[in-house]
Amino acid sequence: MVWQLAEAKNRFSEVVRLALSEGPQRVTRRGEAVVVLSEAEYHRLSGAKPSFTAYLASGPSLEGVDLGRDTSPMRDVSL
Repeated sequence: MVWQLAEAKNRFSEVVRLALSEGPQRVTRRGEAVVVLSEAEYHRLSGAKPSFTAYLASGPSLEGVDLGRDTSPMRDVSL
């Protein structure tokens, strides 16, 4: 649906409800248009990046890498 800006302002709750339930809503002002869409639709269209946790989990395997800490005493330092 195409909304004029003044009408969209007056019925903003309905614009949001329709964006969530029926899809993107177009709002025009003097020939220029913007689109109101749900966050889920935005992420779908923009190819949103995975979360940082998912990014880390998709990295190379650390199997076989020695992650142990060196427990030998540090050298003596004279100050």
